Amino acid sequence: MKATVIATFFGVSLICTYAAKEATKKMKKAKLYFALTDVPQIDCDVKAGKIINPEFIAKCPPGCQDVKYRVYGTDIYASFSSVCSAAIHSGIIDNTGGKILVQKVAGHSGYRGSFSNGVRSLSLPRWRESFLVSEGKPRKGVTYPSTLEYSSSKSTAVKSEPKKLEQDLKATKSADTANPSEKASEQGDAVHKEYQTSPVLTPATQTATTTPTPTTTTTDPSTTMPKPTTTPATIRTTTVAAAAKTRPGLHRVRDIGSSSVHPAYSSVVAAASTMETDSWKPGLSLFDTDCKVDLSFLMDGSWSIGKRRFQLQKHFLGNVAQALDIGSTGPLMGIVQYGDDPSTEFNLKTYANSKDLRNAIEKIPQKGGLSNVGKALSFVNKNFFSDANGNRGGAPNVVVVIVDGWPTDPVEEASRLARESGINIFFVTIEAAAESEKQNIIEPNFVDKAVCRTNGFYSINVPSWFSLHKVVQPLVKRVCDTDRLVCSKTCLNSADIGFVIDGSSSVGTSNFRTVLQFVANISKEFEISDTDTRIGAVQYTYEQRLEFSFDKYSTKQDVLSAIKRISYWSGGTSTGAAIRYASEQLFSKSKPNKRKIMILITDGRSYDDVRVPAMAAHRNGVIAYSVGVAWAAQDELEAIATDPDKEHSFFVDEFDNLYCFVNQLIQNICTEFNSQPRN
Repeated sequence: MKATVIATFFGVSLICTYAAKEATKKMKKAKLYFALTDVPQIDCDVKAGKIINPEFIAKCPPGCQDVKYRVYGTDIYASFSSVCSAAIHSGIIDNTGGKILVQKVAGHSGYRGSFSNGVRSLSLPRWRESFLVSEGKPRKGVTYPSTLEYSSSKSTAVKSEPKKLEQDLKATKSADTANPSEKASEQGDAVHKEYQTSPVLTPATQTATTTPTPTTTTTDPSTTMPKPTTTPATIRTTTVAAAAKTRPGLHRVRDIGSSSVHPAYSSVVAAASTMETDSWKPGLSLFDTDCKVDLSFLMDGSWSIGKRRFQLQKHFLGNVAQALDIGSTGPLMGIVQYGDDPSTEFNLKTYANSKDLRNAIEKIPQKGGLSNVGKALSFVNKNFFSDANGNRGGAPNVVVVIVDGWPTDPVEEASRLARESGINIFFVTIEAAAESEKQNIIEPNFVDKAVCRTNGFYSINVPSWFSLHKVVQPLVKRVCDTDRLVCSKTCLNSADIGFVIDGSSSVGTSNFRTVLQFVANISKEFEISDTDTRIGAVQYTYEQRLEFSFDKYSTKQDVLSAIKRISYWSGGTSTGAAIRYASEQLFSKSKPNKRKIMILITDGRSYDDVRVPAMAAHRNGVIAYSVGVAWAAQDELEAIATDPDKEHSFFVDEFDNLYCFVNQLIQNICTEFNSQPRN
């Protein structure tokens, strides 16, 4: 009897303990459910940069999968992206909405655009703040806010920690003002050193490689590369003048239809074969890293290169295909041959492996004709990178132009349109023009006009066709460097930006230096060069003074130094006359392919009318932003600004708060740029 009572007691105890545990679990689940459901709601157009909280959970509404909600980047997003649209792009939620976890991280270089889950994200060279988005579950040990704190364009929004903020601002200003060019100089040196490490072909190397030997060659069909024989031969040459008589416009003619070969040819080919064997083994890719690019080669089929060199070009393309390790999950490659007119030999989806691609390349016949590179670039831009031809959308589009000597038509305009369509252009030029031939070049410096950067990364010059094999590895490394493939025109590299600065007596010396720092902080966010964004400046009082024009400085370092050197003028405030002066002296000299952006900073009401000169500037394509300080008149700021006024005019009560608008100005410039139709 006693044993039965004891057993019953223990049984009841176990049941109660189990029930208590289950109740505790339910309570925890209920609390967790409450914590996850009681989260702040955000709208589709809310950008991460507008939310001050460094980490938060929020709920997105339905319907955020819309092109008007801009997203910049892939996996890691620039902070002026729509939070909810980025979450859809990353696959965390769908268009029905849901909870997401957002974590702010440091700025990033090279935000890569892609198409994912119905959202097209855009590319961006860099931005100062990024964010990551993940499933809306709290991390252990982290407390999340029930309401989000938003930044404001008003100066009162930045006063939560006044002492720390003031100290940080002073430190930033001190560092920037002390030497605004130091950072740019260091970056420039880093780029210069990096490119020095890449293999460079020098005349000395070429001389050593092409030492003549008394041999000639025949072609072995099994290898498609010439092998040495002992039969003597001579080479037939044709001068440019003689060629012009028989083929008007032809810039260079060599061994056309000839079976004879240069005496140095066999030794060079032998050296090439040895070097290729040492560099990489057939059947193996040069790189283990993922290289997902959609690649088009513009193959020179003009008569000027002759049959032998055309064969060398095909062998080079075959080696590139082998090194890239062509495949559906990696790089895809197509070829367009150009002469008088371009034509597609095969597109991106024709061949899915390197072996088949190499075999197809060897069967390509030479078209002949001139070297119309500009026409070929236009053809590729309009026809090649389409979904029907295998374009994958998320993979960068790359064009590599192989050209013998120089093109026979202009390339600048066609290249610009291709870059603005998102195509990264590389040039491989073989055998540059001799002094006696330079008079025949239609467009001097055509490579610099065609590529988006003149730092050497996007162009390779080969002194001889017989040295072409040496650039297989450097070229493949470059086209696979997806972090650098940001050469389509963006909001940061495609404008002429003119600052119109109020130098009137009411500004004062100290505040004028603050304005110059504001101008420098905006300028340093852009990609500055003679082919990218250019900066100009006008200072005005009753009179106007051109501080420097768009073509004065072509590096960021020089621009920042020039801004620092601007001296305070002092006088009245004739803003209308200043706008007219800037239109005539600054923006009239803007390049046709540049967006003209005027940023006017003033601290008071103008003594003259601003409406008529502002309207004239707008009609001439100038996008005007007005920034008013202290006693600036709101009605004048809106009259100066391009419509819509709210996105192009700003007001701040104190000069020291100008820095608040740096991010907003650049964000608005970029948003407007990306909303425009592209060629």
